[in-house]
Order: sequence, then structure tokens, then C-alpha cells
Amino acid sequence: MVGFRPADVPPTAAVKFIGAGTAACIADLFTFPLDTAKVRLQIQGEGKGAAASHGTAVRYRGVFGTITTMVRTEGARSLYSGLVAGLQRQMSFASVRIGLYDSVKSFYTKGSDHVGIGSRLLAGCTTGAMAVALAQPTDVVKVRFQAQTSSSGLNRRYHGTMEAYKTIAKEEGIRGLWRGTGPNIVRNAIVNCTELVTYDLIKDLLIRNTPLTDDLPCHFTSAFGAGFCTTVIASPVDVVKTRYMNSALGQYSGALNCAIAMVTKEGPLAFYKGFMPSFLRLGSWNVVMFVTYEQLKRAIMAARQNYTTPL
Repeated sequence: MVGFRPADVPPTAAVKFIGAGTAACIADLFTFPLDTAKVRLQIQGEGKGAAASHGTAVRYRGVFGTITTMVRTEGARSLYSGLVAGLQRQMSFASVRIGLYDSVKSFYTKGSDHVGIGSRLLAGCTTGAMAVALAQPTDVVKVRFQAQTSSSGLNRRYHGTMEAYKTIAKEEGIRGLWRGTGPNIVRNAIVNCTELVTYDLIKDLLIRNTPLTDDLPCHFTSAFGAGFCTTVIASPVDVVKTRYMNSALGQYSGALNCAIAMVTKEGPLAFYKGFMPSFLRLGSWNVVMFVTYEQLKRAIMAARQNYTTPL
């Protein structure tokens, strides 16, 4: 992969769109168990109150403890519960928020070579909001699958991806598929701005001020740094989004009510539940995704050049 040389022709918007979706799916295949562990830790304690007063034990402790418990009680397949919806989400979500980022950034700067932090932030917010509006149903189904335990088949809310879409639409209305869109837009505005802008800035700084070039080591370092910054900033909104999307109809009057209930029952540290799996997942996801994305762009453009070059 390091051997690829940058293509002379910049990748088109279509190449970035397809490359981002494909790279995100590959990253999800590697990191999905960490995402599932994060969801389980984030929703743990949601039913506190009466249950807590009776001394209900904490089921999951830490990222690796959560994964071990899930494998022991539900089987290894439970770590990939919701994967189909997750891949559907990435093909529609990452393609827009990452694949169109450069095009939207160029639109806001009117093609200028000088790109300020404001234009980067605005582009990140725009593509993030567009992606959520398109892919929210897939995110709702993914979270519902990850949250449900599979130790008892009879108690499972959903048994298949398409059945989940139909059941949610039937029981909660079409709006149920877009449950949590508000906090998800806020979350992804934060994630997109932090992740893409930080990756963009770190990569530019490394290329300008270090011996690193626009290649694998630079992409790896930039992606890992962006993952850490994003987890620290976005974790509170991510926990609220997960709780709200997984909630039963009428459990919360809105995302703000969900956040207030969390603080009241569990304290402010509840906003950072699942931080370690979230960081491990986002850091590793970023590395796999951005490195794969950068190399896919180059490979596709190199193939196009070879195809169009006369013999």
C-alpha cells in the first residue's frame, strides 16, 4: 500500500463517494464488536431507580469484560448483532459525510487554494447533517439490534433486519425510524467537524512540518489523533443519542429529557459511559477507514489512468 504513488489527476467526487462507503464498510467489519460493547455500556443503568435500590448488579464492566460476558452468555455472534444495518448505514452515511466533504469544502471556498478553519467546520457540519437525514433509519435499527440481548430468542424484539424496519414503522410510525435525528445531527456535526477537520489539519501540519509525506504513516497518525479528539468531544452526545434511539415509545419526551434523566439518576459521569470502547472503536475505525480510503482513491484513479492511457 505504501508503494502507491499519488495519481496525477485528483480523484473525482464519485471516486471519493464510492471509496468512502467501501472503506467505511471494511472498517466496520474490523471494529463492530467494539461498537456493540460501547452500546451495551452506554445503555447500562438506564433502568436504574427501583432496580438500583434492590442492589441490581452491574452486568458489564469495561470493554473487554463486556465482550467476554457477551460471548459467554450470548455467543460470539452477538458481537456482530446489527452488522447488516451497520453496513447499510456506512454505505449511505460515510459516502455522504466523508465522500462529499472535499466537494462541499471546495464549494464554500469557491475553489480557492486557501482553506480556513471556518470553511472546514462548515463543510463538516453540512455533510454530517446530510448524512444523518439520509441514513438515520439504518442507525436506529443498528442500535436496536446491538442493545438487545440474544440469550433468549423468545424475548428478542427483532429477528431480522428487514423485519426490524417494518416492525418499527408499524409500531412507532415512520417517525420511529427517524427517532433521535435531532441528537444524531448534533452528534454528527460534532463528530464530523472534529474527525474530518482534525484529520485534515493534522495531515496538513505533518506534511508541512515533518519529513512525513502524504502516505501511509501520515494517514495512520492523523487518523488516530482525530479519533481521540472526536471521542473526548462527542461522547456525551453519543450516549444520549444511543439511549434515546433505543428507548421504548414514550420513555422520554425528547433528547433533552433523556439527558436530564441521565444526570438525575446516574450523575454527569453517565455521559462518558463506554468511553474506552468508544475510543478504541473510533480510533481503530478511523485508522482502517482513512488509510483504506486514501489508498482506494489512489488505486481507483491509477486504474482509470491506465484504462484511458493509449497503448
